[in-house]
Amino acid sequence: MNKEKKKRAPGGAAASAVGIACNLALAAAKITVGALFGLVSVMADGFNNLSDCGSSVVSLVSFRVADKPADKEHPYGHRRAEYIAAMITGLLVLFLAVELLRESVDTIVSGGDAHNSWIVYLVLGISVAVKAGMFVFYRAAAKRLGSDALKAAATDSVCDCAATAAAALGIVIMQLTDFPADGWAGILVALFIVWQGAKILLEASSKLLGQAPDEELIDRMKAIIHAGEGVLGMHDLLVYGYGKGVTFATVHIEMDAATPALKSHAVLDAIEHRVKDELNVTLTAHLDPVDLADEQARELEKKVREAVEGADGLEVHDFRLIRGAEDKVVFDVGAPYSCPKTDAQIREEAEDKVKALGSYVPVVTIDRR
Repeated sequence: MNKEKKKRAPGGAAASAVGIACNLALAAAKITVGALFGLVSVMADGFNNLSDCGSSVVSLVSFRVADKPADKEHPYGHRRAEYIAAMITGLLVLFLAVELLRESVDTIVSGGDAHNSWIVYLVLGISVAVKAGMFVFYRAAAKRLGSDALKAAATDSVCDCAATAAAALGIVIMQLTDFPADGWAGILVALFIVWQGAKILLEASSKLLGQAPDEELIDRMKAIIHAGEGVLGMHDLLVYGYGKGVTFATVHIEMDAATPALKSHAVLDAIEHRVKDELNVTLTAHLDPVDLADEQARELEKKVREAVEGADGLEVHDFRLIRGAEDKVVFDVGAPYSCPKTDAQIREEAEDKVKALGSYVPVVTIDRR
């Protein structure tokens, strides 16, 4: 992991720096030309490049932060700083888009005072060429470094080519007719910027709030756990992301209670190490012993599963039969978030079904997943 981080950080920072330089130069040229010739669509396209520059800054920060180690105040590292920076960038982009919309509407209403020049077409032509080159560069860097941020930047570069072409088309139409196409083109570019800003804001806020882990990662983790020697089952797999490359997880693993404690510990330890080596996830495994020799408990568990598990996606796990003056049937019910029933409803129904099987005292815990 450390070697990968050392290789990834400089490459990612260099790619982001190239993006900052190119977007800043394009933004300066377009905003200047747009202001000089009264072309609001060109100015809007320039501000779009300025927002791309902000996105490149966010990418640069994310790669720099990746090198910053965890400390006493931040034991899980500083990777989530990228999400905060992205949210700030998204808000600035949205504010900028609103201002551009206002300017474009004013241009349409007033008619504007636009002028044409070969310099305008030269700047727009260079912009398309530069953005096409950035697409090729970003796509190669994203593939080499495995970076989602650079992959998104490559897609954004293609969109920018289309936005610049729209601005150029608006200018041509305006020069050939009396239709205020420049203002309308400015509105289209501003709306495009709104979409970009909203996307940045929504994606960053989702990750900051605790976005669900990738299904492929979950499936690979489950495969490793089930491959462990003597593993009977697993449940309560929880995955926590603290930024790119910083992921923690906890899981309950079921094994035969007759297995020696040292051997069970060795199996869990091997699973934790394999998950770390193959998936770069720090896993903490908890042992749930299952008494396979207790045939009565196993038969009762089978009946409880048949009674409780059903169409709502419910799953019974961590089953125990505690004998005493009153036999207690203790188990958890895993319920998907999509299940329409409340936890209280699920618990009540499960308890009723257990009582119907005999004189048992049910103790049911609901786990949403």
